[in-house]
Amino acid sequence: MAASLHDITIKDTKVPVVFEEGKYIPIVSIQLVFKNAGHLANTIDGQADMAAKLLNEGTKKDGSIGFATKLDAHAVDIGAHTGRESFVIEVSALKSEFPYAVERLKELLKDPNYTSEALEQIKHQKLGWLMQKKSDFNHVAANALRATLFKGSALARPYDGTVESIKKLTLDDIQTFITSHLGYNNVIGVVGGDISLEEANKYLKEIVTLLPKVETKEVEKVKASAKKEVAYIEEDTQQAYIFFGAPFDFSYNEKDQYKAKIAEYLLGGAGFGSRMMEEIRVKRGLTYGVYASLRRTKSASYMSGYLQTKLSTQEEAKALIQSVVDHFVKNGITQKELDSTKEFLLGSEPLRTETLSQRLGRAYNDYYYERPLDFSKEQLEKIETVTLKEMNDFIKAHTELSDISFSIVTKKEK
Repeated sequence: MAASLHDITIKDTKVPVVFEEGKYIPIVSIQLVFKNAGHLANTIDGQADMAAKLLNEGTKKDGSIGFATKLDAHAVDIGAHTGRESFVIEVSALKSEFPYAVERLKELLKDPNYTSEALEQIKHQKLGWLMQKKSDFNHVAANALRATLFKGSALARPYDGTVESIKKLTLDDIQTFITSHLGYNNVIGVVGGDISLEEANKYLKEIVTLLPKVETKEVEKVKASAKKEVAYIEEDTQQAYIFFGAPFDFSYNEKDQYKAKIAEYLLGGAGFGSRMMEEIRVKRGLTYGVYASLRRTKSASYMSGYLQTKLSTQEEAKALIQSVVDHFVKNGITQKELDSTKEFLLGSEPLRTETLSQRLGRAYNDYYYERPLDFSKEQLEKIETVTLKEMNDFIKAHTELSDISFSIVTKKEK
């Protein structure tokens, strides 16, 4: 059974529900996905992430250990996490335990663990994580690239938080985020498993009715910089960590996403089948791996990629990235490359829809990005019939991909 789209009415709002029934395993899962409530909604760096962490600390009544013990006794999972644009709360359990699981989620929503003990616990964990990340140079370079590409916007900020912002964060800050971003009028229900639509709607109504009405707004769109800047970050490192990005003037809701998918695959997404891997690893041996993707989200559309190389070859690798993209945009692709890409994308499609969670994830993305739920099927048909000329016209039109900015973590000068 394929995923389908429905809605339930809560007070004055129609709440969308992405649903797929799957009876082969007796497990049920409900995700509450809150729009525009992720990292980009922070008013304090790290606020959304810390709100999710607090919701993972159980209820005020039972405390973290007491609540976790209740869940473990019935093999129930309840967890919250954040992405850039959304905030997710998920509950899953065996079908026989699902009514109990829903009651525990309702308990959590009514009585989050707003205590100084819970706050200190999540701060302690987060500060330890942030200290570790100071020596994770992929993380350092990725943050520096965002700061360069999206200067002056929420995307440029250290949305995981800083040591300073986390230390200053109060319970009020977290409570304010939760009560102003997790509302019945900005939630999407994603339900799957051994459950009927009627049961799913019943549970969702019980849960979502507990949420407040919040102020809603669209995700702010940000354009990546075309200034071709280079940021060097000096650290005590034995390797160069090179992250790179450029504008990609192509919206998430364009109808011909399949062309971007083919271009992405051949430029830097195909592993050993990509231009970047061929030129930078296979021919010159400058890195173990180099990858690039064409990201199309509501907040931004851009190319981003990364590699690691020896300190002595960082400038050569940087120049090669530029050269590979320039050549790709100027000359396009070959018929042989297009044929092998079609073969891979069409042949591997069953692997992308094997599991219930994959199918629900795809259906949710289609809904979120304002596409019909059979969008992927339609795109596959277009991949099958797209011509070399159509692909090369598309690639050659995106000269902005050559406006590459870099962030490079390199050796600290003594």
